[in-house]
Amino acid sequence: MSATTHAAAPEPVAERVQREIERALQRNVKGLEYVASPAPTVGTTPKDVLYKRGTLNLYHYLPIVDEIYRVPILIVMATSNRGYILDLAPGQSFVEFLLRSGYDVYLVDWSPPSPDEKRLRFEDYTLDFIPECVKRVRKDSGVKDLTILGYCMGGVLSLLYTALHPKAQPKNLVCFTTPVNFASMELFAKWSDRRYFDVDRLVDTLGNVPAELIFTGFEMLRPASRIAGQLQLWENLGNEDQVKSYRMFEKWSTDTLPIAGEYFRQTVKELIWENSLYKGELTIGGRSANLRNVTAPVFHVVAEHDHIVPYAAAHPLIEQVGSTEREEVMLKGGHISLVAGANAQKRLWPRLDAWLGPRSV
Repeated sequence: MSATTHAAAPEPVAERVQREIERALQRNVKGLEYVASPAPTVGTTPKDVLYKRGTLNLYHYLPIVDEIYRVPILIVMATSNRGYILDLAPGQSFVEFLLRSGYDVYLVDWSPPSPDEKRLRFEDYTLDFIPECVKRVRKDSGVKDLTILGYCMGGVLSLLYTALHPKAQPKNLVCFTTPVNFASMELFAKWSDRRYFDVDRLVDTLGNVPAELIFTGFEMLRPASRIAGQLQLWENLGNEDQVKSYRMFEKWSTDTLPIAGEYFRQTVKELIWENSLYKGELTIGGRSANLRNVTAPVFHVVAEHDHIVPYAAAHPLIEQVGSTEREEVMLKGGHISLVAGANAQKRLWPRLDAWLGPRSV
């Protein structure tokens, strides 16, 4: 009578995790100290609060070199994300790099909108918040010229502000991974299909759109990425730098902000359903937001492996602006690694400095 061979049952996840912890402890892996320690401290570059109103925060970073470019930089973040992705830690901070390179840096960052701010619209951001920040940067710096730099949807707001103020253009406009053709953001377009997605009911019921919904939407673009990242973390527990880096990016990616309800409604209806920015048909506060109104020098950086803003969604920006001086650069990396992390330090940061430096005197 022959013996029957049975495949070994897979090891339960909990037991595997416990076994890996015990092995790591036996090896006295320093990485475990960082996993078990409090959340990493981020955004430590010294700064002053120049202006604050509701969800809006305007910061001015303190200079760290003696010689500073004449033209300051005003960075505009997306309303759904914290600005400290650009200031993770000393030596890993885009803001710190700009300061050490001699730029005068200001940042438009956002707090969660209050229930009373659920009515905030494109008009509030592009005809009130950003113009007020521009005015205060000019007054604080004593210089009329300034560079506006927008990241992702912060780039969209920067584009809209510039298009809506054709006679008051910034000296330079820089955009990172900024979508224009929202029909090419295919997964977002499918999830918000007007046949199935009742955005009016969502906003009318909830007011501000919860951070959990926004975070889950981004997570669904690559459902396995978080699991893959956690497995990679376990494999590199002995690498102190990688563990610290993982924890900083993990903190930022889960620190998503709610979105003002009316702003979300407009984004879905105007940008995604109607694709009116791409078609040149978007109006805000009775003004045309046609990208042909943008005449400032434009520098647009896109990521080769961007799963959030694909190239087809971002590329039309450089084609549609009315600027005679415009440049698009594609760099290796993803939506986040393009601007933060080791590869950003080697690729994006020096490339931007080479373009912006001569235009900041």
